Amino acid sequence: MTYWALVALATVTLSACGGATATGIEPAARRPAPAAVDNASQPGEPVAEPATFHSLGVRWAVRGDANSDAVIGVRYRRHGETTWREALPLFRTDPESVSDDNRVPGGWLFAGSIVDLAPDTAYEVTLALIDPDGGSVERTRHMKTGAEPREPAGMRVQHVVPAGAADRGPGTGTATDPFRGLRIAQGTAMPGDLFLVHAGVYREGTWTIDRHGTPERPIIYRGAGDGEAILDGGGRERLVSADGVKHVWLERLTLRRAQYLFVGHSGSHFVVRRCRLEVVEVGITAINGGYAESRGFVITDNVFQGLTTWPRTRGIEAAQGVSITGAGHVVACNRMSNLGDGVHGTGHGRLSASDFYNNDIEASTDDGIEADYSDTNVRVFRNRITNAFSGISAQPAHGGPLYVFRNAIYNVGYSPFKLHNDTSGVLIFHNTSMVNGIPWHIEPGGETVNDVVTRNNLFVGTRGPALRSTGAMIRCDFDRDGYGGAGDPGSLFGAFHVFAEWNGRKFPTPEAARRSGALYRRYGAVLVSARGNFASGLGAPGDSGTRFPGEKTDLRLDPASRAVDAGVVLPNFNDGFAGKAPDLGCCELGQPLPHYGPRP
Repeated sequence: MTYWALVALATVTLSACGGATATGIEPAARRPAPAAVDNASQPGEPVAEPATFHSLGVRWAVRGDANSDAVIGVRYRRHGETTWREALPLFRTDPESVSDDNRVPGGWLFAGSIVDLAPDTAYEVTLALIDPDGGSVERTRHMKTGAEPREPAGMRVQHVVPAGAADRGPGTGTATDPFRGLRIAQGTAMPGDLFLVHAGVYREGTWTIDRHGTPERPIIYRGAGDGEAILDGGGRERLVSADGVKHVWLERLTLRRAQYLFVGHSGSHFVVRRCRLEVVEVGITAINGGYAESRGFVITDNVFQGLTTWPRTRGIEAAQGVSITGAGHVVACNRMSNLGDGVHGTGHGRLSASDFYNNDIEASTDDGIEADYSDTNVRVFRNRITNAFSGISAQPAHGGPLYVFRNAIYNVGYSPFKLHNDTSGVLIFHNTSMVNGIPWHIEPGGETVNDVVTRNNLFVGTRGPALRSTGAMIRCDFDRDGYGGAGDPGSLFGAFHVFAEWNGRKFPTPEAARRSGALYRRYGAVLVSARGNFASGLGAPGDSGTRFPGEKTDLRLDPASRAVDAGVVLPNFNDGFAGKAPDLGCCELGQPLPHYGPRP
């Protein structure tokens, strides 16, 4: 049977009996579209989201489908290839949770991503809307992943040194008569200029950038390599101010001593790469920009060093590494230490179609990564988060899908994943977390948690219950995660005698939870040993107040762990797994450890 036939079969049977789809993920329980009276689908045209280096995303507005039984299957292939590959179906977002601009009157917004793609590569993506009530249609889009920014040939090279004595003049930008100060250099900047910023301390207060580059001819400010080039804000509010600016790069510079080191509100296509940011309050902030306005920030291979201390003693601290809104952004391979939030989410603007990956985040007194206020196709993956109050936050996601996958989380004080403020549309796959305490604690008070799907995660703690939620869990699909805790697997959580607390009910065992149909419908949970799951011998932290070195938190599985071959297939998210089935957790057995932090 073909993939499309399986999707169609799943569509027909799910509305009647709640069975599993061909992809191993069950759609949320059926609910009517607002003001929709027609069960047949009335699709518009799918829209490609801004591409990143490794991901493609689409959104598709569909009116009708009042009984919500339509499914949109996805397959893809590289340009020139003949073999199609499967991806997860598009995600049906909750109309009551999405942002105002994403609401579809009388219908639904579907959205979804294809991940782990090659950069700078053309793909053919086919979407098949299948509705047994009518309106089925297939659409194909030709899309291309982005490429890491590369310096164009033929740049005009200019030279800059710190401002000196006034009688020496402003300089002309040559190697023998360099510009004396960044302000003077910036005042002459034209698209295609490469400014080599020579060693020294640049004490110019707030440096305002107001000249734009172009896509083909950016303006680049780069440390010259003859020693550290330091931009010193002298305690001012802003160090680099670049509101609304486009296509400007900062590379190999040190930014220090300002409340905000870089501000690029409503700007686009900035590159901040291989810089050192000594954070007082905020490293990089570029918010207030809308979906179409702020595009394509590239923030990679930087070091963010803050002033907070571990363990957390002063509650939530304002220090942030990166805070951005807009779409098409990449925040990757950075090292972030001693901050409140490594990545901070904000309601001042909207965030979609952006990637946060391979960051090494350590000692966050609030959240390692906040994907708060995300709309569609935000992806948080392969990050290492060590010593944080909370690992990854979604409070809230606005309908999603927000993808959180293959992250390594060690020693969080509260919970690996924060699902607060009526969050909606979070897909949590293949993560590993080890904590001192309840393995996964979801405590949003009386707020709702709706349309959250989990698969193949591995949670290890020191006490029970394994899973505890105090919020109203609505249309959530938690099925096939692994849990380990105190005691042996037969009495996993010792004297607690409770496996899970969910929507006011207690379940003594995973099997009781599965039989109830309230928590698991098909697969159920996997119990693993409290110890011996990782080849490194790493166990759960004995004291959450200890500062554990991130580079020693190796969460690759031991071949003897019950997590091996215990997962379910998720097309595109665990292709190429070894053994009988995918493994639970962030690292497939036999695969090398991902590189976290700045690349060589």
